[in-house]
Amino acid sequence: MKNINNKWIVSAFFIAVSICSITACKEESVKKEERQQYVIPDSLLKTLKIDTVQKCPLVDALTLTGTVDFNQDKQVNVYPLVSGNVEDVKVQLGDYVQKGQILAVIKSSEMAGYSNSLVNAETNLAVAKKNLDAQRDLFKSGLASQLDVNAAEAAYQQAVAQLEMVNRVLKINGNNTQGNYVIKAPISGFIVQKNVTNNTAIRTDNSSNLFTISDLKDVWIYANVYESNISKIHLGNPVDVTTISYPNRIFKGRVDKMMNVLDPTNKVMKVKVVLPNNDYALKPQMFASILVTNKENKQSICISSKALVFDNSRYYVLKYQGNGVAVITPVEVINTIGDKTYIASGIDVGDRIIASQALLIYDTLNN
Repeated sequence: MKNINNKWIVSAFFIAVSICSITACKEESVKKEERQQYVIPDSLLKTLKIDTVQKCPLVDALTLTGTVDFNQDKQVNVYPLVSGNVEDVKVQLGDYVQKGQILAVIKSSEMAGYSNSLVNAETNLAVAKKNLDAQRDLFKSGLASQLDVNAAEAAYQQAVAQLEMVNRVLKINGNNTQGNYVIKAPISGFIVQKNVTNNTAIRTDNSSNLFTISDLKDVWIYANVYESNISKIHLGNPVDVTTISYPNRIFKGRVDKMMNVLDPTNKVMKVKVVLPNNDYALKPQMFASILVTNKENKQSICISSKALVFDNSRYYVLKYQGNGVAVITPVEVINTIGDKTYIASGIDVGDRIIASQALLIYDTLNN
């Protein structure tokens, strides 16, 4: 009788456990069904952006690192044309100068020599002119021959040529007759190098430049491309450039030149990107991140990047079914470029997805 009671108790226990399990499963199923049937309130629904899934050309992207540099086509090194001593430096590093603006003044014995040559040439011309006039008068009086007149004319023409040469030399060197060589800006731009101070002795055989002026309205960016990525870079590829200084600003440009040689030290190929810089935001030697995009001859499903939710090591979107009902749907991502994400699977063309406040609704559905 005792054994029968024990068997009955055991059977009753298993029955109770089974009932509880079934009840728990039903409750979990009910909760899951209730969570999937969450209805988005009309007040929130009116503010949401709902996109229709479509296909677009697949774009491959590659992120490179690089640095901002001067546009060397709009950069001028200023060298001294005469020797002497610097008396007055009028600009400092970083100053913006206009074309023709005085940068410095050099006291030069060479300039004094050019001034002396000018005086001599003007005097010789005046003497040659008087001699020519005198020979012509004598010729008219029969006291001089035609040969004498021709010789005087030749001497006069030589004096004219000598004066013109002296004037050209003086003009090349600043046209100053006070013994000073005035250094002027050949272009408008910024002083990006300055290698001279007051009382510096200048020699024409010195290979160092005095100033470097660069027009920073255009800048170059040199990006590093590793061997494995060279085949992905082409001339004309559009690029998006970002910097540490302006993390939320994107500078648009294109690949302008490929160097086609590898650096022997770090085994990278340089590519040049030309960017407009009208507000001078980009400074030489800034670190830059360059996103190079290349359109492929393929089509892929694409959605707004704002529609993606990343959770538990997976990507999800909220597929909208109408009447305020949305379903969490896992997707496989190919890549993300800016505000556009390319999808391999999980959704189809024509599906409608929530493209704003996706994380808020996702959390609500999960809770």
